[in-house]
Amino acid sequence: MEQFIKGAEEVTLFCRINMNIKRELPIRASEMGMLIYLVKSEEPINSIKIAEFFKVTKPNVTAMVNSMLKKEYIIKEQSKLDKRSFILKPTQKAIDLVEETYDEYFKTMKLLSDKMGENDYKELIELLGKANNILLEEKE
Repeated sequence: MEQFIKGAEEVTLFCRINMNIKRELPIRASEMGMLIYLVKSEEPINSIKIAEFFKVTKPNVTAMVNSMLKKEYIIKEQSKLDKRSFILKPTQKAIDLVEETYDEYFKTMKLLSDKMGENDYKELIELLGKANNILLEEKE
């Protein structure tokens, strides 16, 4: 039981520290993640792909999309393949924001990699991926 308590404390602290890091962003971190995905993707992206990629519900994506439309970071374009679907495209404002803040957004991960060393960091990421997959399977 002791190891579970210690594990819960460490995971909670890690998440809290990472979430409370002051990032100089004009939008929420989740919205920034979506913008990075849209800007860096080479294929057309719709709301369903965003929900699948980030493992969130469609209503969560809809709320982010509406927010980003109002802030003029994205536009919706009707899909040429399926007229019922919309492709989300970043505006120049979004592209500029991603270019300006990309390094800042991933600063914590770079710090961990630098301080832990490549092997320990790689192992951490692999273990987190494994843990995430277990929890996602349990959630379904």
